[in-house]
Amino acid sequence: MKKYLLSPGPTPVPEEILQIMSEPMVHHRTPAFKAMVGQAIEGLKYVFQTENDVLIFSASGTGAMEGAVSNVLNKGEKAIIIRNGKFAERWGEIAEKYGIESLYVDLPWGTVGQPATLDNLLKENPDVKAVYTQLTETSTGVVMPVKELGEIVSKTDALLVIDAISGLGGQEFYMDDWNVDICVAGSQKGLMLPPGHAYAAISEKAWTKIEKCTQPNYYFDWKLYRKKLATNTDPFTGSVLHIKGLLKAIEIIKEDGIQTRFNRYRNLATACRAAIKALGLEMFAETPCDVVTAVKVPKTVDGLALVKKMRDEYGFTIAGGQAGVKGKIFRIAHMGYIERFDIIAVISVLEMVLHDLGWKFEWGAGLSAAQKILAEEYK
Repeated sequence: MKKYLLSPGPTPVPEEILQIMSEPMVHHRTPAFKAMVGQAIEGLKYVFQTENDVLIFSASGTGAMEGAVSNVLNKGEKAIIIRNGKFAERWGEIAEKYGIESLYVDLPWGTVGQPATLDNLLKENPDVKAVYTQLTETSTGVVMPVKELGEIVSKTDALLVIDAISGLGGQEFYMDDWNVDICVAGSQKGLMLPPGHAYAAISEKAWTKIEKCTQPNYYFDWKLYRKKLATNTDPFTGSVLHIKGLLKAIEIIKEDGIQTRFNRYRNLATACRAAIKALGLEMFAETPCDVVTAVKVPKTVDGLALVKKMRDEYGFTIAGGQAGVKGKIFRIAHMGYIERFDIIAVISVLEMVLHDLGWKFEWGAGLSAAQKILAEEYK
C-alpha cells in the first residue's frame, strides 16, 4: 500500500533533497563545507525575512525554544507567555525549568485572544523582559496576530519571541517588518527536511539582552554560536547532511518566491476548509492558519478510529488531537512538500472513512468543493 504523509510534521521530503542528503559525507571543518554553511545562513535570512543573525542547531525545534529562554532570561525575571495550545504551553514548561516568573495569558484552545490584553498586561508589568507566543499553533491550527503583537511589544523594552516551527515558509511572516526579536523554527515542516535541525533568528535588541544573561548553557550557548558565525562553523559537530539538504530546500523556495509559497499554502488551506464544510464538519480554530487544518470530530464519530483507519487501512497519515482535545479533533497538514493533488487525495479518503464510520453526507461533496478552488489557482 502506497503511503501518504499529511501530518503537521514530519512532512514529506522532496526527492531531490533526499538525493542530495544521500551523497557522500564531507568533513565539517573544511573550507568547502564552511562555504555551504555561509550560503545556508544567508538563505535562511530570506526565509525568515530578516537581516538579523540566524543560528543553526543540530536539534529538534524544542532545542531552539529552550535556547530562546535560557539565553534570554535570568532566574527570577518576568515573562509573559500566551498559552492556547500544546506547543504554546511548552514555552511555560521551559520557563519554569529555568526559574522564570511567568505571567500566563491562558486562552481556550483554538482561540487567539485580543492584542489589547497583552498591551494592558505590559503596562501593568513594565518589568517584563520577554513575551512568548506562536506564529501558528500546530495542535489547534490557529494563526496568531503576530504583526499586531509586534507593534505593541516594540514600544517596550521587552522582547517578542515567536515559535514558528510549524509556520515558517508556509504562513505569511516577515520577521523584521513585524518587529519580532527572536524567531525559532525546525527543519521538518515548511522547510521540507527530515527532523534534526533547528534555527533561531535573533535581533540586535535581543542580543543586547542575551549578552547580559547569566543562565548556565553549554550546548545551546547562543553567544558561542554567534562567535562562530564569523567563520561559518558550528561549535560542535553539526549535521552535515542537513546543511546539504537545506541548501536545496532554500533553492526550491527561492525559485518559487516566498510570497508565491505563502499564496499557495493559503490556497491549499482554503480548498481543504471548503471540503470540510461541504461534508458538514466544523473547523476547530477561531482564526485558521494556512499550514494545518484542525477539524472538530462529530459526536457520533469515533475520532481515534478515524485517524487510525486513514493510516492503517488507506495509507494516509494525518494527525489526531492532543491532550484535552484527543479524539475530539483531527488535523490535516498543507505545509512543505504538499501539493494540490495531495489535498484532493486526502479529502477523497476522508470521505470514505467518514462513510465507514457512519457520518452522513453527499458523496463527492468535499472533493468537488476542493477541486473547484484548486482548479482556479492554475488558470
